[in-house]
Amino acid sequence: MARPNGLPSNARRGYAPTGYTIWVVGDDRAVLRDAYHTYLQLPWWASLLLICAAIFTIDLVFALIFFFVGGLHGVRDGSFFDALSFSVQTLHTIGYGVMSPASSTANVVMMIESMTGVIVIALATGLVFAKFSRATARVAFSQHAVITTYNGKPHFMFRVGNRRTNVIVQAQLAATASFTEVTTEGHTFYRAYELKLVRDRMSGMRRGWTAMHAIDDASPFKGLDTAGLAKAEVEIEVSVVGLDSVTVQTVHSNHLYTDKQIIFGHRFADTLSPLDNGDMLIDLTQFDITVPDGQPPSPW
Repeated sequence: MARPNGLPSNARRGYAPTGYTIWVVGDDRAVLRDAYHTYLQLPWWASLLLICAAIFTIDLVFALIFFFVGGLHGVRDGSFFDALSFSVQTLHTIGYGVMSPASSTANVVMMIESMTGVIVIALATGLVFAKFSRATARVAFSQHAVITTYNGKPHFMFRVGNRRTNVIVQAQLAATASFTEVTTEGHTFYRAYELKLVRDRMSGMRRGWTAMHAIDDASPFKGLDTAGLAKAEVEIEVSVVGLDSVTVQTVHSNHLYTDKQIIFGHRFADTLSPLDNGDMLIDLTQFDITVPDGQPPSPW
């Protein structure tokens, strides 16, 4: 994404909610110290490509050294490909026996590359294992949140679902709503409210969970309509944390709803229905579907 006009050259992209991007200036980043954390956040294809690129770069560096130093047995004169082949065999301890160092200088370079190879392979193995063993959750959040009447009272609702066949034990849900406010002094202030959920904990989260927040006098949504939400630039950040029943590790997932994703006067379609034989059917194709609730506008 191109940097907007007027931003300094050291501005970098930060957390990017739906619809816009936050640019950060003046953040003192420790690139090397954050490298491990950054690596774990990369997708698998990018992390494996990064490791392969790093190893191949080392192969190239030592191939150049062998090419200019020479002193290799079984390597054609002036052949960089042969020097690269010997470098690969040395770094990865392949040792076919066709090529070998034939001078003191070449032996010294070979020893340095061998030690480098042991360190690099050990680091690469550790990084892959750390990424592979890191527990992750496959949690689905509904595309929209709704505000509808439930038991005669307006409620803010959204859906959470476990996309795996495991159980998220002691799943705990939290929601924070951020509102843009203007103080009496004329300053813009971003105020965060903890949304009190009707139920914020589930002993075992298997499939679906419809989270609800009652809009009463203590709710920050009190008195707001679609225009009011847009004016306040409302954002609702949702997080779910629990224990994976298979790996016995803590897993978590986050999602963000903006005012554009909140629908008034709609409810979620039913996903659970009984069958004729007494069984129950869970229709996950209805997970994101919202339908008009058929209720008159809320009097609040």
